[in-house]
Amino acid sequence: MTLVNDKNQPTAKPKPTRSPIRRLSQQAAAPLYEGVKRQISEAILLGKWTPGTVLPGEVALAQLFGVAVGTVRRALMDLTAEGLLSRRRKTGTVVTGRTPHHSLRYFFQYFRLHGLDGALVRSVARVLALTIGPATEEESTALAIEPAAPVLRLHRTREVAGRVVMHDRFTLPGARIPDFPQKPDQVPELLYLFLLERYGIRISAVREQVSAELADTDDLTLLGLSAPAAVLKIEEVAYDQSGEATIFAIHRAVTADHRYVNEIR
Repeated sequence: MTLVNDKNQPTAKPKPTRSPIRRLSQQAAAPLYEGVKRQISEAILLGKWTPGTVLPGEVALAQLFGVAVGTVRRALMDLTAEGLLSRRRKTGTVVTGRTPHHSLRYFFQYFRLHGLDGALVRSVARVLALTIGPATEEESTALAIEPAAPVLRLHRTREVAGRVVMHDRFTLPGARIPDFPQKPDQVPELLYLFLLERYGIRISAVREQVSAELADTDDLTLLGLSAPAAVLKIEEVAYDQSGEATIFAIHRAVTADHRYVNEIR
């Protein structure tokens, strides 16, 4: 089957806004508190809850998510320990504006290209194509699956200030992701956290190879380049909590105004 399109911040309470969170399914593969963490993280990292935002109370969040107050409390405690949130007396739970780049959990949430000054750059992902087909030799080797086993392929771009600066090709074993969204516009922007919530797949390690290559036809078209031009190529295999290869990805980017950052502490 082929589906083609082929520090501290201000503490003043902001004006009420529509909540960016959704009620969670009791059938999720991961623990419910992980789903709460995922949605709160997504709202913060995508700029829906900006630094200084005061989150709703635990009871209100529990009602919005459709979970127990204890589940929300566990999620907020974890996010506070990780630095995204701060618990303040008389104010509540506040978005700090800090992004813990060195945490592997966040490694897959922040954009890999940073500004020349080292600052985190906000980007927008757009899925170009979603297809399902037999694995190539390269894909079956990278993912340690049977030759020609069904895989899902995802091709998307990353835009900064309206300009495409990176495009990504992801390959995932079809057997591990049943009922994956079948339309490009249904694919969540934060793919790795979606895998955790929907399938209980936690990315725990990643191996990358970085090289420079001449731009190919897709690079020239998508990245707005003129031949001859060079691009940064990042070839990645991501492994889950059991050490099983889960994602094979190739990222191709321009670096005239950005730098690739891989920070480990």
